Amino acid sequence: MRRLMLSCALAAIGAWATAPAPATAAPRPAPGPVADAVTAKLLGSADAAARTADAQQARISVTRTNGRWAFGTAVLPADRSADAHPTGSVFLARADARGWTVAFDGEAAFGDLAATSPLVSETEKAVFTTPVTPTYAGGDFRTGMALPFAVGQTWTLTSGPHGWGGAAAPWSSVDLAGGDQVVRAARAGTAYTMCTGWIRVIHDRGYSTDYYHLWNSISVNGAGVAQGAFLGNTGTDVTCGGSATGRHVHFGLRQNSAYVPIAGHGIGKWDFVSGAAAYQGGARHGSAYVGAGGGVYNYGALGFNQGVVDANGGGTLTRRSGPGTGYGVLGSVADGATVTVSCSANGTSHTGRYGTTALWDRLSDGSWVSDAYLSTGVNGPVNGWC
Repeated sequence: MRRLMLSCALAAIGAWATAPAPATAAPRPAPGPVADAVTAKLLGSADAAARTADAQQARISVTRTNGRWAFGTAVLPADRSADAHPTGSVFLARADARGWTVAFDGEAAFGDLAATSPLVSETEKAVFTTPVTPTYAGGDFRTGMALPFAVGQTWTLTSGPHGWGGAAAPWSSVDLAGGDQVVRAARAGTAYTMCTGWIRVIHDRGYSTDYYHLWNSISVNGAGVAQGAFLGNTGTDVTCGGSATGRHVHFGLRQNSAYVPIAGHGIGKWDFVSGAAAYQGGARHGSAYVGAGGGVYNYGALGFNQGVVDANGGGTLTRRSGPGTGYGVLGSVADGATVTVSCSANGTSHTGRYGTTALWDRLSDGSWVSDAYLSTGVNGPVNGWC
């Protein structure tokens, strides 16, 4: 009996001694280089012409890292030829067991990553995480931007709306030159050097603006800039590709990570207008129209609750005591004047430059004007209903 118990004990000890050690989790595979992931996304988002470029040409600048986070710029240079311009984005990336998640500025995912990233400053988070508004198809064209030079100066619109890369749509860009040749931020935001001569400023509401061909441009990596801040001087720099004849700034408008048509957007209290072909067209302030080669005066930014009077032919716009022509006349306001809208209501119908509407706007002085003769940047009430 004792012999049997001893045998059982020895068997138990032997079984314990030969039991395998508890399994341990396999180590996480290290993510591949962030530059590879960013390059792949950059090539996927570039236009067809840019995608023909060798991926080796992509310039991925990782300017900040912290653990499994990376931040920087991604640029795909273009040929130094006419109708060519570089493609680029500010990126934010986070690694996990599956690899890198990469988002570009303007994308909703960019704001989501920025909200928790240790690489993003509080100033940047305030810009990156603001709600991304619908693109131009959403009926809201307000930008809150001035022209990219000093308020009160007149510069030459050397080229009307055209593509960031030349003639190709969307016609997101215009060329400007003259004045003191100092290029300034069109609206407050955070600024980034994409490459020598190319600055991007990311604004609220999903907008960003690009400034290319600059000379003496600032070197910046996310610094907050105020509207009117110095970005550089007009020049002919083509470090990242394209061509430039004569000093100017190539000014482009982006929203939600893509270039968008600049036509219809109010910038410096001008509405840009596309022509029959790229580089034609011009801009309109009230009833006054300026084509390519003409001068544009920087009136400053139009407030989100303001409008520019467009009497559709000059003259004045009648102010009334209520929302319709049946109400008494209180005076008039000049074509091209800036007015502030308190609220809106429906009244008698009228036809202006942009169509027919029954909408009337109550101004800050209590008088009413037909919305048919106001350029507000919104297809509807600019400041709610009365």
